[in-house]
Amino acid sequence: MSEKKMTSSRRGHLKSLMLAIAKDLLEKEAADLITEKAAFIAENCPAPVMSGGVPELQEMLKKLAQTIDKVDEERYDAEAKVKKTDKEIEDLRMKVVEIQGIKKPALKKVRMSADAMLAALLGTKHKASMDFRANLKEVKKEVKEEGVDAVGDWRKNVDEQAGMDGRKKKFQG
Repeated sequence: MSEKKMTSSRRGHLKSLMLAIAKDLLEKEAADLITEKAAFIAENCPAPVMSGGVPELQEMLKKLAQTIDKVDEERYDAEAKVKKTDKEIEDLRMKVVEIQGIKKPALKKVRMSADAMLAALLGTKHKASMDFRANLKEVKKEVKEEGVDAVGDWRKNVDEQAGMDGRKKKFQG
């Protein structure tokens, strides 16, 4: 038995249902966050008492300034600890890399023609094809002049030495 595939209209309908559910969950989460924030403020920040005069307000402002300074010091200390631990983590990572060493990837044997290599090196903007054999120098064999007289062509020697004249030359020469 083969499994039935879902139609595109069914898939679209399910997708729209999932998006609607996700939207509702996000809205509920945002509302919960607002109520939690209000509860936290009510618990930790009591309403200021403004029934006194100027000296009482000045005293309250001094206390607030001291509290702000204390919170800033704690925040600064926490940031310094985080930076220090981040640096230690980075140092430890570097040590791990040094201990493990650099792993060289296994190289694969690639067979390429000269044109393919040039295309890979120069990219597609340079379409250069080179005939490497055309650039090679031609080496011509030099025939030694002195060797021709001594040995010469063997056929000529045989023709010259054929008959009595040739033998006489051999013994006379």
